[in-house]
Amino acid sequence: MTVLPYKDKQDTKKKQVASMFDNISGHYDFLNHFLSLGIDILWRKKAIRLLKPDQPKLILDIATGTGDFAIEALALKPDKVIGVDISQGMLEVGKKKLKKKGLDHLIELQMGDSERLLFDDNKFDAIIVAFGVRNFEHLEQGLKDMHRVLKSGGKVVILEFSKPRTFPFKQVYQFYFKWILPKIGRLISKDNSAYTYLPESVNEFPDGENFLGILEKTGFKQTECKPLTLGISSIYTGIK
Repeated sequence: MTVLPYKDKQDTKKKQVASMFDNISGHYDFLNHFLSLGIDILWRKKAIRLLKPDQPKLILDIATGTGDFAIEALALKPDKVIGVDISQGMLEVGKKKLKKKGLDHLIELQMGDSERLLFDDNKFDAIIVAFGVRNFEHLEQGLKDMHRVLKSGGKVVILEFSKPRTFPFKQVYQFYFKWILPKIGRLISKDNSAYTYLPESVNEFPDGENFLGILEKTGFKQTECKPLTLGISSIYTGIK
């Protein structure tokens, strides 16, 4: 089943996701940190540290949004980070943020479809994605294209929401995720669907071992899954 942000519209998932992020782009950063109590910042730091031994010089950040993960990747001292996203609204917020921080010479943000990346084969030393693969219209196609543009021996690091499985944390989390988070998100973002889509899309996403299987099917080797914060999110890694 394909989970869509706007169930009353006939547009493809890709168009709906782009439209949704355009709608919430002005509030996205605040809501991200507020709704996760700031834990999302620690998750990004932990994910980026997994690339430290690789010392990648050219990094691609898929579904970069407003550029938070790309900014975190600068801790690796790369020559350049390129971020791609399908939402013009998110990219505009990101570009303003980079300019304000004086980082626009190190990070380049551009419009791009994660399933049809406009880059040569074997171009990037590493590829990172934070909370983006869940929104792909065709998950396997997106992963295959990431594999294509990654250099041989390069690493992919994917941070994504997952489903806690231990009692009673699972029940408490699900209550918050299904009933509290959408209300706060709707109130602040003024988008009635975005923060209802979030828990629905997480629930449908093939997390854990299932996602590792898909990574391997699309060509990645030495895949690993590291659950974070009792399984609220997970970091997935793989090598080309």
